[in-house]
Amino acid sequence: MFSGSASVPYWRLSSFYFFYFALLGAWLPFWPLYLQELGFNATDIGYLAGIMMATKIIAPNIWGWLATKSEQRMRIIRGGSLLALLIFIGIFFRQDFFWMALVIGGFSFFWNAVLAQFEVITLAHLSDRYQRYGQIRLWGSIGFIVAVSLLGFYFDHFSVMILPWFILVILAGIWLSSLTVAEKSMPVIDRKTAPSLKKILRRPTVLAFLMCCFLMQVSHGPYYTFFSVYLEQHGYSRSITGLLWSLGVLAEVIVFIIMHKLLQRYSLYAIMLVSLLLSVLRWLLIAFFVDNVALLIFAQCLHAASFGTFHAFAVEMVRRIFGGGLEGQGMALYSGLSFGGGGAVGAVLSGWLWDIDPMLIFIMAAVACLLATIIGGIFIRDDKALLAD
Repeated sequence: MFSGSASVPYWRLSSFYFFYFALLGAWLPFWPLYLQELGFNATDIGYLAGIMMATKIIAPNIWGWLATKSEQRMRIIRGGSLLALLIFIGIFFRQDFFWMALVIGGFSFFWNAVLAQFEVITLAHLSDRYQRYGQIRLWGSIGFIVAVSLLGFYFDHFSVMILPWFILVILAGIWLSSLTVAEKSMPVIDRKTAPSLKKILRRPTVLAFLMCCFLMQVSHGPYYTFFSVYLEQHGYSRSITGLLWSLGVLAEVIVFIIMHKLLQRYSLYAIMLVSLLLSVLRWLLIAFFVDNVALLIFAQCLHAASFGTFHAFAVEMVRRIFGGGLEGQGMALYSGLSFGGGGAVGAVLSGWLWDIDPMLIFIMAAVACLLATIIGGIFIRDDKALLAD
């Protein structure tokens, strides 16, 4: 693991990931329960989750384009973090659906803008040590675990209505940590010889890759939006719910620690297929065996594949596809189409299906991953130049 050297500001980069994903650790498991406590129904919860994820379609691309033009990524990251903090304060004034939608949309527009650009900053600081990305990113997973575990136990004894105050504190941590990281540009390239973004996006392999990422996040929409509600419906306490979320992310941490070795040993194609197939298994286990604690624990361990190895695969694909000056736009495109578009579609569909049968939302997730497996297996395997180790 890195030391805190001047060449790679390991702890400064890691602290940003810690707070950024601590916010997700507070938001994903408990925000739906907070909305339920306010009296929102499943469809409304699905729409509000969809609004937050949909901003990931627009925000990263707008800020990615602006960062590429201005070459001031850290200024954009700091400004976006501060504006997200200030807008979220509006949550304390009203809690009706339209006001909540407005605040969530505004806050998430800026919050969702910063991660893709910070990923570029991290890769720039790592330079030719990009395979060590996972050892910095794992601190995001640790932040998630700390937040979800502590809040899970807290909400077993106290009201979930205090959740917005915890989120506000974490947003302040994101902004303060961004102030400690210096600007770092990717190597300058000759634009005359570099391929255009349009030309890159016409490649069948690239389109298939983006579609697989989209479908993977469609499958996570039900999980991020309703997993905690699903567990509470089946009698699990909030502390156990928090521990189950933590277990999934702990498995992800282990993957990030060893990911550089996996990338050296296995092809990207193999990592992609195994990640997708294990994701199909994960969603089916949650759908049909939620009352079986042992199988539910095993399903949560598969988060190592459905998020951990697949995300590392995707980041490496973005580096290879968009390398040479388009990394910011490539990361924004990946984030927007997958976490934004895919997550929003998954959240809204799960809100519609929930009232029919909660089990259906996880069956839908499995079908989305199966479709991604077919697309990736057919259209990505032949691009030997891109997938070469």
